[in-house]
Amino acid sequence: MKKIFIYILILITSCFIIPAIFSKSANKTAETLNTNNVENTIEKEDNTCKEKTEKGEEISIKLLHEKTGETEEVNLEEYLCNVVSAEMPVSFELEALKAQAIVARTYTIFKMENKKHENADICDSSKCCQAWVSKEERFKRWEDGKKEENWIKISKAVDETKGKIITYNNKPINAFFHSNSGGKTELPVNVWGGNNYPYLQVIETSGENEYKQFLSELELSNEELLDKLKVKYGDININFEDDNDIKILEFTESGRVRTIKMGNHNISGVELRNILNLKSNNFEIEKKDGKIKFKVKGYGHGVGMSQTGADSLAKQGKNAEEIIKHFYKNIEIKNVSQIL
Repeated sequence: MKKIFIYILILITSCFIIPAIFSKSANKTAETLNTNNVENTIEKEDNTCKEKTEKGEEISIKLLHEKTGETEEVNLEEYLCNVVSAEMPVSFELEALKAQAIVARTYTIFKMENKKHENADICDSSKCCQAWVSKEERFKRWEDGKKEENWIKISKAVDETKGKIITYNNKPINAFFHSNSGGKTELPVNVWGGNNYPYLQVIETSGENEYKQFLSELELSNEELLDKLKVKYGDININFEDDNDIKILEFTESGRVRTIKMGNHNISGVELRNILNLKSNNFEIEKKDGKIKFKVKGYGHGVGMSQTGADSLAKQGKNAEEIIKHFYKNIEIKNVSQIL
């Protein structure tokens, strides 16, 4: 009888102890799995937006901050998030933002190989290189409630095009871009002189007239116009009563003003744009009641990819690579690791 009682006691004890042991073991295994998952997630997040060369080295660039004169080393892909958020409205289609990311990456790599700054690869000024704004500063300018959503969209555009650049003859192109072409892009030789690039041609894009950047006007009195011109041309003299004293003499292949007569001076359209701070050198002139009005089409130099044109094409169903191949001719899109 005693033996039976002992067996029963052992059996009851086993029923409680064994499950507890297995439960503890299972909990420990689950805990280990969860820890591994967290570590994997952190590792994955750490690798996000960090492009590497064929040798396995992360690509970093030396960025010059124009206002402070300081240079910092930043990861290329992280830098591009700041560039895309500065250069293109976040409201644009994702495929347009992805095209901008590829173009900006290409432009950066080109600058790394063709340095303009002595101790830096590129600067943060849109007037010199390409715009850049910190995440903190960008968040200050975005509407409350959409900041994180906007940044996720920008990051997605960069991450989904990770490493992609535009090449011609297996080299990164000089990937110029601008806001709005006014319907047709321009040849670089007509803006900066020198030689043309074979991949940059006059390209027509539909839908750009739907954007606010397409049309602008500047109206000046005769005296105001003369004063602005005298800053550069001290001896300028214009007979405003003579219609031939202010006259467009020649247009470029894209329809922009190549040369304009201003009294006793013939001035290039690009130079007049800079003097008067016009949105582009694609303009018409209207003279009336002692005033002169410049009716301008487009925004920017007009070379390379039009940003509003890219958004228009994206709305028509084009993806990022199709958009890029619309604006840059006879090019290939490759991974930067194949070039560096």
